[in-house]
Amino acid sequence: MATFNKVIIKEIIQETANAVSVLFDIPPHLQTEFNFTAGQYITLQKEIEGAFVRRAYSICSTPQSGTIRVAIKAVENGIFSQYATSQMKVGDEIEISAPEGRFLLNPEANKNYIGFAAGSGITPILSMVETVLEKESTATFTLVYGNKSKVNTIFYKRLNDLKKSFSERFNLHYIFSREEVKNELKGRIDENVTSYFVKNQYKETSFNEAFLCGPEEMIQKVSKTLENNKIAKEHIHFELFTAAVDKEATSEIKAGTSEVTVLIDDEETTFTMQQKDTILAASLRNNLDAPYSCQGGVCSSCMGKVTEGKAVMVKNSILTDSEIEEGLVLACQAYPTTSKITIDFDDV
Repeated sequence: MATFNKVIIKEIIQETANAVSVLFDIPPHLQTEFNFTAGQYITLQKEIEGAFVRRAYSICSTPQSGTIRVAIKAVENGIFSQYATSQMKVGDEIEISAPEGRFLLNPEANKNYIGFAAGSGITPILSMVETVLEKESTATFTLVYGNKSKVNTIFYKRLNDLKKSFSERFNLHYIFSREEVKNELKGRIDENVTSYFVKNQYKETSFNEAFLCGPEEMIQKVSKTLENNKIAKEHIHFELFTAAVDKEATSEIKAGTSEVTVLIDDEETTFTMQQKDTILAASLRNNLDAPYSCQGGVCSSCMGKVTEGKAVMVKNSILTDSEIEEGLVLACQAYPTTSKITIDFDDV
């Protein structure tokens, strides 16, 4: 289960008009617990207007830096992001959990990496870029980064500085949807843009791994194009902003009740819930400390294993088909479809 640790906010940098990066002061006794791999995220928890709110944010610092920094972009009606970008101050106390996640980069020598990021999707990708450049002197990283305009581009200066420092191994390309910028593309990251880079500009380069972070439509288009250009599916890694709704799964949700047994920290709790409710929401209402973070089906914090009965997920961008066959579910998206169901949060 996720354990939240109280830490102090050490630094806040205004990256754009509506985005900040936040550095946490990790005390010495927690340093080992907060070791991480480039691409992982942490969950932040804060009491806002009388209620505890949790959100997951990717780490933008590098493992070798010994620091934990995240980027937070304000979103409309986003309780936590609005608070973080307008009210959070240096010296404030906040709770954070240890790094987790499956969007991972383990840098290797002599490899050519390519990344596609849109908007705040740059956060985990920046950690990956810097990790490769700093740790592997024979590896390269090519980044295609889409935004509305230069002023909306998170880490614009940092990326340009990296380009100057590692000009031989870091290829940086911006694409702007609402601004004409000299020597940069205009539009959005799609099949044509992806093909332009892998089939034309870098046709002599064999890319070993690809890392994608952004909206689902972009991820799908880029992934398909990369596969068509001989990058194996297992070497294309992605993380979504949001996951699409599975209409077929939605149609399986019926009115009715289920008796649910939840195993958390070696303790079993049984209660009755409506089948039109998620297992996570029902567990929280029954005062169980069930793990969760994004509640949108795009992180793995709320993963559990169904050991009896069945549930369907309406969103999932994390679990593989084989993991689903094993009984793994994302509790924030899982609806029970049998009269009895047991979910184990410990055995995952």
